[in-house]
Amino acid sequence: MRLVMKFGGTAVDSGKKIVHITNLIKSYHNKGNEIIGVFSAVTGITDEILNISRYILKKDKNKIKEFINNTRSIHVDIINECIKNNTHKAKALQVVEILLKEMESILNGLVLLAEVTEKALDHLLSFGERLLTPIISYSLLDKGIDSVYLTGQEVGILTDSKYGQARPLIDTTKIRVKHNIDPLLKEKKIPVITGFIGADQNGNTTTLGRSGSDYTATIIAACIDADEVWLWTDVNGLMTADPNIVKQAKVLREVSFAEAIELSLFGAKYMHPRALEPVMDSKIPIRIRNAFNISNHGTLISKLPSKSSQRIVKSIIAIRNTALIDVSGGAMVGAPGTAAKIFDALARKSVNIMMISQSPSESSISMVVKKDDLDTAITTLDLTLVDNLIKNVKVNEDVAVIAVVGSGMRGIKGIAAKVFTSISEKKINVIMITQGSSELNLAFVVNNSDCEKAVRSLHETFMLTKIN
Repeated sequence: MRLVMKFGGTAVDSGKKIVHITNLIKSYHNKGNEIIGVFSAVTGITDEILNISRYILKKDKNKIKEFINNTRSIHVDIINECIKNNTHKAKALQVVEILLKEMESILNGLVLLAEVTEKALDHLLSFGERLLTPIISYSLLDKGIDSVYLTGQEVGILTDSKYGQARPLIDTTKIRVKHNIDPLLKEKKIPVITGFIGADQNGNTTTLGRSGSDYTATIIAACIDADEVWLWTDVNGLMTADPNIVKQAKVLREVSFAEAIELSLFGAKYMHPRALEPVMDSKIPIRIRNAFNISNHGTLISKLPSKSSQRIVKSIIAIRNTALIDVSGGAMVGAPGTAAKIFDALARKSVNIMMISQSPSESSISMVVKKDDLDTAITTLDLTLVDNLIKNVKVNEDVAVIAVVGSGMRGIKGIAAKVFTSISEKKINVIMITQGSSELNLAFVVNNSDCEKAVRSLHETFMLTKIN
């Protein structure tokens, strides 16, 4: 099989773990499979780079030096633990040192400007993955497996210039990636590729958004006609609910592409929301697996799951740290473009609206946003719209979104009744409701204090402990 294997940051954050996952790769490679590895940065490194970018604005060179030294220590410790051959170890250390010096020079240069543009930040963020891939490659060489490490740019991922959330120019990317990877596979080499990173048409480094390594893996899979994509994490797969809320939550053995999109958009961890786009047309299956529990086959995401896996409801998702904004005003009634003006004002301030509901009277619109965006959203609405269209802005700062997801909900009568009967029996108040025309999900808003009780009740109502 031709397999694209992506490993998340928690799978590579120690030398011991890298020894484990490189042995895992070796075992599949020795069985005659063609393996392409895609890797995230070591856990926490991306966040640390974001933090240090704030100290640039304060011109704090001491913090920059401290950050570089800490980053060096983390990666040197990993190298010393996972690479035994002195030649391979020396080469890995050399590459890491060159990258750290380059990174330090860039940081010190930005201090002089006291500014970090989106373009500069993308370049800085790329160092997390760039520091790790040579370590993985030399660790494989240490085990006798021929390997070569490449950045997303070097492998051929061409994107637009929307820094921080770049999208691949897929037709050109397909030609380039296939041209670069196929010869390596014919030579029995394992390409070790940085996740998360691409480059625009001018050669500037771009990133695909947080958790973008999943996206990199599926882009590459579509380019080289892979048989499957395996997303290796530290969990057993997609779940019927958050196991921190429902102790009896089960791993979903199979879900459809459509269900997986809903689950990722509604906050299911370990999968980038856009990661399914590149493989849906080519119907390349994705498996989410636990790198430290390989006896568990995880969750298979495919175009047409087996009939035995089809149920009315598959999963109950809870999204916390959200806030509800309700805007109202008599001038909104019958005024064309009211919603567009509100959403455009918020979009220009990069406020993402998670859910929307409008009353039939057109006198009010309710929106759910992340708590982190709440202050920006309220300020924007106050400055641009109050006294023109909106007369009142009400906020509930402590709500949670509950989403009931399952393709079997389509056309089945009584699902909503069953959901809200379950909720009402627990004396939980529903604040807002939305359902898409696809009928793949039913989402509603409750007070955050009722979140866990609501998830447990629905999990029990739809008997999800018996899903497999």
